[in-house]
Amino acid sequence: MFSLHRNLIGAAFVAAFAIAGASGAAAQSAGIPVASAPASASGDARAPYAWTDFCKRMPSECRLDTREPERVELTPKLWKTIVAVNNRANHEIEPVTDQDHWGLVDRWDIPTDGKGDCEDYVLLKRKRLAEAGLPRRAMLVTVVIDEENAGHAVLMIRTDRGDFILDNKRNAILPWSQTGYVYVKRESQYQTGWTSLGGAQTPTVASVQR
Repeated sequence: MFSLHRNLIGAAFVAAFAIAGASGAAAQSAGIPVASAPASASGDARAPYAWTDFCKRMPSECRLDTREPERVELTPKLWKTIVAVNNRANHEIEPVTDQDHWGLVDRWDIPTDGKGDCEDYVLLKRKRLAEAGLPRRAMLVTVVIDEENAGHAVLMIRTDRGDFILDNKRNAILPWSQTGYVYVKRESQYQTGWTSLGGAQTPTVASVQR
């Protein structure tokens, strides 16, 4: 489905980012990232058509259980699991477009054949983390606009230390506000459907694309 690379926005931001990085040293040494502010939802949004199609084919992957927690406690053990699942999926899946893979403009699926594009990486990571014990309600498929002004899918993990993004473009797992993306919408945590993120913009420079 999509692609990446943004420009630096100026010395003031770079300086602020450096300070934030220094303040997070203690958390990093404890094996978890520094805490940051979560993303805010702003009303209902239309679900992507390909998501609706995926849910018809695999309803068990799309069920919402509001008894599950909205966020998880980010312990060193859990962080290690998230990093391992992200890295493994990023390295084992061969990136191909839906057109080349399926002969379709957009199709979402779990890449059991070892091939897929951004949303397929997301669905695989989400499935494996759920199998590792993470509540699906805290793992949200999220649509963003990347540095090339193209649509892109990532997985947002909601934690007590903020919202973190698992991305097939990089192995580094960043706070949502440090990816350089514009946030469009994500799965709802309260009803079957999606919620708007209001086009929240994050000016931070993104990491190098795989």
